[in-house]
Amino acid sequence: MENLILQAAQDGELLIYGHSGAMGYRPTNTLPAFELALEQGAHAVELDAHRSKDGHVVVVHDFTVDRTSNGTGRVNEMTLAELKALDAGSWFDEKYADIQVPTLDEVFEAVGHKMLVNVEIKSDSQETDGVEQAVADCIARHNMQQRVIMSCFNPLALKRFRAIMPQVPLAFLFASDVPYDTKALLGDFQYEAYHPNYMMIDGDLMQQEAKQGRIVNAWTVNEVEDTLKLRDLGVHGIMTDYPDVMLNALKA
Repeated sequence: MENLILQAAQDGELLIYGHSGAMGYRPTNTLPAFELALEQGAHAVELDAHRSKDGHVVVVHDFTVDRTSNGTGRVNEMTLAELKALDAGSWFDEKYADIQVPTLDEVFEAVGHKMLVNVEIKSDSQETDGVEQAVADCIARHNMQQRVIMSCFNPLALKRFRAIMPQVPLAFLFASDVPYDTKALLGDFQYEAYHPNYMMIDGDLMQQEAKQGRIVNAWTVNEVEDTLKLRDLGVHGIMTDYPDVMLNALKA
């Protein structure tokens, strides 16, 4: 069966991804944010996946919990119980004080078969902490192989995931401020999608990626003018903190 994200690109459909859910309105990478993106009509959500110390896949934006919870420490050095004990919402607004860090299982159960999902693997090391295998196992448990695309800034993690679950499409995330030469690490590795910062995208880039047979998804686009420009350039997916705003702009 064809992957639905690649199929949408072949059909000329522009997908709107809720970045970390609808994080302009609710705490990033939480169930309320993903559920709001669904309510607003987003086609997909983007999220960030880590392996907890005890082997669970948890959804947190940063490598540490410091910015988005009342705790401190690296996500992959904390157990699921420690992560679940955190307040992951009141930093955004006190009314979300009871919100927990979700597992990837919980996100798939809540919205996985109603939306498409871009799972960003969080890996900043040459060595694996087991996150790729843990994510692949979770995808298989929920039969999400046709509904996901995997992305990462770290090409080594993409290569590790490809070896585990070759049928799932991969996206190379790129930013110029990553503190190592990711394109050198990538080499001639083949992947299905390129995910650059939206400001890097122009007609030349779109032509180059088309020649390679790759789709292009842009992050993070929060201005209507930029969304319309990217649509006209032929971008296949737009990640935004405000899915409702971008969907309404595209309908106008």
